[in-house]
Amino acid sequence: MVKQEDDFKKVISHAKEYGYVFQSSEIYDGLSAVYDYAQNGAELKKNIREYWWKAMVQLNDNIVGLDSAIFMHPTVWKASGHVDAFNDPLIDNKDSKKRYRADVLVEDYTAKIEAKIDKEVAKAEKRFGDAFDKKQFLETNPRVVGYQEQINAILKRLGKSLENEDLVDVKNLIEELEIACPLSGSRNWTDVKQFNLMFGTKLGASADSAMDLYLRPETAQGIFVNFLNVQKSGRMKIPFGIAQVGKAFRNEIVARQFIFRQREFEQMEMQFFIRPGSQKEWYETWKEKRMAWHLSLGMGPENYRFHDHEKLAHYADAAADIEFKFPFGFKELEGIHSRTDFDLGSHEKYSGKKLQYFDPELNESYVPYVVETSIGLDRMFLAVFSNSLVEEELDNNTTRTVLKLPAVLAPVKAAVLPLVKKDGLPELAQEIIDDLKWDFNVVYDEKDAVGRRYRRQDANGTPFCITVDHQSLEDKTVTIRHRDTMEQQRVAISEVKAIIHKEVDMKSWLQRML
Repeated sequence: MVKQEDDFKKVISHAKEYGYVFQSSEIYDGLSAVYDYAQNGAELKKNIREYWWKAMVQLNDNIVGLDSAIFMHPTVWKASGHVDAFNDPLIDNKDSKKRYRADVLVEDYTAKIEAKIDKEVAKAEKRFGDAFDKKQFLETNPRVVGYQEQINAILKRLGKSLENEDLVDVKNLIEELEIACPLSGSRNWTDVKQFNLMFGTKLGASADSAMDLYLRPETAQGIFVNFLNVQKSGRMKIPFGIAQVGKAFRNEIVARQFIFRQREFEQMEMQFFIRPGSQKEWYETWKEKRMAWHLSLGMGPENYRFHDHEKLAHYADAAADIEFKFPFGFKELEGIHSRTDFDLGSHEKYSGKKLQYFDPELNESYVPYVVETSIGLDRMFLAVFSNSLVEEELDNNTTRTVLKLPAVLAPVKAAVLPLVKKDGLPELAQEIIDDLKWDFNVVYDEKDAVGRRYRRQDANGTPFCITVDHQSLEDKTVTIRHRDTMEQQRVAISEVKAIIHKEVDMKSWLQRML
């Protein structure tokens, strides 16, 4: 656990030092769990957004995009269940005065048991070497099986208690597991209470006539209330989807773990409208499609897993998370939910408007069912960034810090470096920049020795460094260096664009999904 914490501190520090993420309002001591994306962070975030949008909307003939407003009529949130049921279980420690999410305390406890399993696996891998069968070991080793049964029993009980809103049993579970306050070590807990996560605001010029509104806690409802508008204006036939990227806001009890859990965040969601009765098939299809999208980025299948929900939301008949191995363990990255007809049916009831689809093949109208895919853009950013940050031992007994971002997502695709700041080299380097910047985000870097500049660009995640030297003036060639391998090639300036394009082209990366 100590190593995990140290690794995570390095991620946070690196994100600030290299212009990816800053604390919001830092000169005023910051605002808790609110962050600003800096110059490189804004580019990385944009590239992730585009990678998702192209895969979800552009490559699917039956999925279209939407950009709905953050402010919505307050009855929307009554119909969606958020006014009455959008709560987290809150618990306070009487000695430290710190507030926690009760379910997260329990999940963190099971994460420590998972860490014990990882330790047993690591020891066995070392002992058996190439002959080690991880799957068999996990299924047959008595100690590991015991740990897993313990985890399953705890999470099953937690899920059942939360589903039944049995908050007394949630507290009992915390006490039985002897879970202590992470800050003080105290086990002196208050009762568990429900806490609504929506931010309230007002619409109107005067206090007397102002309407109570909420900042939207999710982007999905903007899709549901526009279902009929999109279907009719786009002449969409079921099955079809509506995708959206946008900000959402939640007054988290304990917003922590850097950008993993924030009060202002961005979601990438798609609601897929289908015939009632076909939800199981589409649910499995979208689980498969979304995992393929993640794996296309090459961050390693061992870092992903599915987790089926024990506790289902009030609207769902099936739900699973794609979990990613963050520096603090496996946590939810994306949710795939079979939402049935709850949302459209509820908005029909509250609005008095029919939200139905006439199916010409069946010659009947019905309220469509929905399968949802929902991924946090900020969490995806953290997954990509934390997974990419590595320290490598080099052959000359030195180390380098390198941010091995998937090249397709890297904020800067190439840095152009004149060997020296004279003899016409800066001018030629600038000519190369002026040509490349029409196709890629590129930078010019002339400060320090070339070796130090290479290290700086490695740490920044730049896939290519292009060095202009005196030979470049004679034969129009440059040295191109690859970030991950540190391999250097002498190539014609006219070939540089094609070399970069081959590595960063979104098409070639997304084709890995097929």
